[in-house]
Amino acid sequence: MNQLEFVNLTNPFKDKLFRLAKRLLVSTEEAEDATQEVLVKLWDKKQGLDKYNNVEAFAMTMTKNYCLDQLKSKRASNLQIVHNNFTDRTPLMQQQLEDSDSLSWVEKIINELPEQQRLIVQFRDVEQYEFEEIAKMMEMNETAVRVALSRARKTIREFMTKTHNYGIG
Repeated sequence: MNQLEFVNLTNPFKDKLFRLAKRLLVSTEEAEDATQEVLVKLWDKKQGLDKYNNVEAFAMTMTKNYCLDQLKSKRASNLQIVHNNFTDRTPLMQQQLEDSDSLSWVEKIINELPEQQRLIVQFRDVEQYEFEEIAKMMEMNETAVRVALSRARKTIREFMTKTHNYGIG
């Protein structure tokens, strides 16, 4: 496989790799580094990529694993991972006005979900993967993926209901 063939193979999904890395690592710079690292690993394996039915799913799994390894190594070296969007859980009135857009709230809720649910929501609702593909990437059975997605959506729905009904009644 030459460089052009590799670019044509990976170009359609490299943005998905970045979005997944950003969801997990939060930092844009770290997400860019992770995406680059995964693409380099794919390039190194380019001769054997034909054996994978779905190179995109393989790359997404590599990205997930790489990011989780990065997070584990940070925790192991006692670096505190701070999610700068959530330093204050009771935003000031001005921030509440800025955050009134529902997509902004949903994004914040997703980021607070447990890691497994956050990944499943990202794969299913953002990246539009099928349950079968998600199950393979997450190393779970499809039923467990559906249950986790249902719980995540319920959490999002309950939080949005509370947010929109705040101060009413």
